Amino acid sequence: MNTSKNNSKSKFKQKQNKVELLLLILYVIGFYIFCIHRSLHLSRDHFSKLRGLRIGWLFSPPRLNDASDDQWRNFRTNLPILSLVFGIFTLLANIFRKLFHLRARGMSFFWLFLSLIYISYLHGACILFIFLIASSNFLLVKIFARAKYFTFLLWIFNLGFLFCNRIYQGYSFSIFGEYWEYLDNFRGTFRWHICFNLVVLRMISFGYDYHWAHQESRFDQEKHIQRCHVCKSGKNCYQILQERNAHINDYSFTTYLSYLVFAPLYIAGPIISFNSFASQLDVPQNHYSIKEVIWYGLRWVFGLCLMELMTHLFYFNAFATSASWKMLSPMDIFIIGYGVINFMWLKFFLIWRFFRFCSLIAGIEAPENMPKCVNNCHDLESFWKSWHASFNKWIVRYMYIPLGGSQRKLLNIWVIFTFVAVWHDLEWKLLSWAWLTCLFFVPELLVKSATNAFQAKGALDGFIFRELRAAGGTITITCLMVANLVGYVIGPSGFSWLISQFLSKEGLNVFGFMLLTFYVGTKLMFHISDAKQSMQ
Repeated sequence: MNTSKNNSKSKFKQKQNKVELLLLILYVIGFYIFCIHRSLHLSRDHFSKLRGLRIGWLFSPPRLNDASDDQWRNFRTNLPILSLVFGIFTLLANIFRKLFHLRARGMSFFWLFLSLIYISYLHGACILFIFLIASSNFLLVKIFARAKYFTFLLWIFNLGFLFCNRIYQGYSFSIFGEYWEYLDNFRGTFRWHICFNLVVLRMISFGYDYHWAHQESRFDQEKHIQRCHVCKSGKNCYQILQERNAHINDYSFTTYLSYLVFAPLYIAGPIISFNSFASQLDVPQNHYSIKEVIWYGLRWVFGLCLMELMTHLFYFNAFATSASWKMLSPMDIFIIGYGVINFMWLKFFLIWRFFRFCSLIAGIEAPENMPKCVNNCHDLESFWKSWHASFNKWIVRYMYIPLGGSQRKLLNIWVIFTFVAVWHDLEWKLLSWAWLTCLFFVPELLVKSATNAFQAKGALDGFIFRELRAAGGTITITCLMVANLVGYVIGPSGFSWLISQFLSKEGLNVFGFMLLTFYVGTKLMFHISDAKQSMQ
């Protein structure tokens, strides 16, 4: 009797979930139709007031293309030459590896040679600054790695140069005397101190990995292999490459330098640990087959086509950079803000995946920076695990765990996000973004700790718990939008203006619509998550 009741309840619940899913999908379709229609009108009506638009190549007659974002414009312009250079580099590297059976030492020399050509073009004579700082860091690590105060020295050294590089704008050769002043005429095509932010992360990674190589490893390799489906299949996942200490001979100066300036990952990453890099110089990655790498590249091409279509039809970023959004209604501000975040996600998705693709061809697997779509994250923790994910892995390994991990989580997030802000640049709006994110993070962590202890005793409890999670996701997505708009678009000065717009009579209606949309989106994410779990 009980079995038949349970079966009928289960069937009713499945039917209810299907109806809910259908309604959610219909709402989302309607929302995107509305956003696309309104965005097209906004771009058509205001294009003459926007800065950064260029004549495009799509449609007839050609529409204007949104080239207002400096990062995307530079990447898109240099994409042909980057593809050619990395195509030649990776081809040569693979040929030499097979012909001469090169392992870690030989490949480190080869990639150092190719990367020196690359960064010499980028930075000209300024590579002297890079190698001077890098050599000093190497000596510091080798001399003090076994000292108790080593990590303190490592951080002081690298943070010191991170700040000085920015404050002095990469230095001038004239500070060393008139004899060196002529080198300021040969500073290359790209500011070296911008790229050096990533080099700082690599120098810290080398320091910690070498420091831990002299200690007993806490990584349980056998236990990991039992749980990891990649390692079970006989391949090596990124985590095992990272956690497994490299051979002590691999911590050499040439391997260290080739790691710092490895051409495919030098400009933008993704960020890779020294242990992982050194082990893959020795034996190329086997996680991805040739077929999978090709498919990865084709998916990237599809993403590029999507970006071209987006920037020709919708001028989201041009609205943001031109400050023209201040003339818009609250509904239009919401649509532009939502469009800017999607543009930013797709931009970084394409940039990071291009360099990761080149690295995979070279036999070096780096973590995926954008493993999830920005529209499929309903809490801050999952968002930051999926946005610049390789940086998140770096932070967890070299900051979060050494600072005490989950035992000091509420304190750690303030230290970590402050570092993330100053690492990007010394700007107040980035610090505002960091501290706003921390403010939003604290209640989420407290609620999560409370919900983890909660156990649903019946269907009603389960329903209430799911609805509360959806409400929490709605608030979190709203906070994420505000924090990212303050950090990357309007700045701290525009925060009060933004709030005043949404507290007006029209703005409150839009705010209610926005919350409803994010609530629907969160519920849809739950269904996607449930479907993935049922497939496993």
